[in-house]
Amino acid sequence: MIDWTLAVFGLLGFAAATSGGFFRPGEWYERLRKPSWTPPNWAFGAVWSVLYVMIVIAGWLVWRNEPGGPAVWLWGIQLVLNALWSAIFFGMRRIDLAMAEVLLLWLAIAAFIVAAAGISATAAILFVPYLIWVTIAAALNWGVLRMNAAAP
Repeated sequence: MIDWTLAVFGLLGFAAATSGGFFRPGEWYERLRKPSWTPPNWAFGAVWSVLYVMIVIAGWLVWRNEPGGPAVWLWGIQLVLNALWSAIFFGMRRIDLAMAEVLLLWLAIAAFIVAAAGISATAAILFVPYLIWVTIAAALNWGVLRMNAAAP
C-alpha cells in the first residue's frame, strides 16, 4: 500500500524549495562583497537538493510516529522560515532582515532535532547536516551583511 503522506511531505518540501528558484541571486548578489570562504555558486543547488530530500523524509518519519505533534509543527515552522529566507535576502534584498530570519530558522531546526529525537532518532539525525548548512549560511549572511553595510 502506498503511503500518500510521504507524497504530501514531498510536495511541501518542493514548494519550499521553489522559493530558491523564484528568488534568484542575480546580478545584485554577484556585486555584493562576500567572504573569501563563500562556497561556489554550484554548491548551493547541489547541497540544497540533498537537504530537501532529508528534510522531507525527517518530517514524514515524525508524522508517521506522532502525527500532529509538536515536532511536526516545528517541522512546518522551519519549512516556512526556510522558504522565506530567499524572499527576504534575494527578493527584498534585505540582508539585515535575512540575518534575523536565518537565526529564527536555525532555532527552529535545532528545536525540531530536540523534539524529533524522542520520536525518531533517524529524523533527528537527518536534520543535523541541515543545521550545519544553515549555520554556514548564517555565517555567510553575517559576513555579507558586515561587508556591505552601506548596501540597501
